[in-house]
Amino acid sequence: MLTRRLLSGFINQKIIGKNMSTTIESDVILKDVGDKGVILLNRPKALNSLNLSMVNKIYPALTKWESEKKLVIMKGAGEKAFCAGGDVKAIAESAFKNEKSLGYEFFKKEYINNGLIGSYKIPYVALIDGIVMGGGVGLSVHGRYRVATEKTLFAMPETQIGLFPDVGGSYFLPRLQGRLGWYLALTGFRLKGSDVFKAGIATHYTDSSNLGDLEDALFKCSNDSEIKAVLDKFNRTDIPEFSLAPYIDQINKCFSAPTVEEIISRLERDGSKWALDTIQLLNKMSPTSLKVTNKELELGKQMNLFECLQMEYRLAVKCVDGHDFREGVRALLIDKDQNPKWNPATLKDVSEETVSKHFERLPEELELKHKL
Repeated sequence: MLTRRLLSGFINQKIIGKNMSTTIESDVILKDVGDKGVILLNRPKALNSLNLSMVNKIYPALTKWESEKKLVIMKGAGEKAFCAGGDVKAIAESAFKNEKSLGYEFFKKEYINNGLIGSYKIPYVALIDGIVMGGGVGLSVHGRYRVATEKTLFAMPETQIGLFPDVGGSYFLPRLQGRLGWYLALTGFRLKGSDVFKAGIATHYTDSSNLGDLEDALFKCSNDSEIKAVLDKFNRTDIPEFSLAPYIDQINKCFSAPTVEEIISRLERDGSKWALDTIQLLNKMSPTSLKVTNKELELGKQMNLFECLQMEYRLAVKCVDGHDFREGVRALLIDKDQNPKWNPATLKDVSEETVSKHFERLPEELELKHKL
């Protein structure tokens, strides 16, 4: 849902002395800073959540700048969020009306955009200050550099809304240390601040108060090595131990089980407070989403990014068509009763056939392609 009326056209501004031109629209601001480009996600009241209008602006800018610029910076407006995810509420509300084309189009264009970022030929720096979830992860994690701060809050909470970790989650999550990716994907556990760096999701960590100076220094860089040197200069190394370090062995043991049922059995046998709390988290999630997610990550660890995105688009179409996504969004974001009625309601009722159908190829004309 847009927080303000879209401006009909562009407002071009020349800022004297900065060699900077700015193209302003209501939900995305594109800044042309000489041979650098800046994309500002500009829906602060909606925590910069990503919608189709924004994707339709970001993709052509990135495509154009890849051959014209030496650097692209992606950041979010406001004090609270880089990007809190995709606008799933609008997609679910359309699906309730049996108007599924918005979901199909949004996910397709979003994933193609993620693939572009993952193969971007010039340095791409995402300043992930504040909340970064779902669609915001897709706009950052595949880029060459991701800078976290003490305000960063990362999560992939899709199983809570009957979805699955998408935007390339099947690619980057299985490649985190041990079975950490499975733990984050299935539980939606939130990582804060320097933990995002320790987990390998961010490439650098700095104080949020330094971001203005960091950006100014990046604007002065003339080549890739200077960009890397600036990022390394601002990188903080005096940070606490990874907060999940005490549980890594348990995470690796429990979440290496081949099925979700066996993961829960191992957690039950563990019996620690951490394990029991983890079971409580898993019990809140869509059983279908849990099983789809577990399979998605197992397959994704053998695929390249684009193959993962193709697989995820098939899953997204099935979710838009299905029950649990709409029900999860209803319970969490629309009615906010926090009481979703999943169907099937339990893990044992989610058949292998049901899971496998999510991964079936779409008709050829609907399959995800490399470009828009």
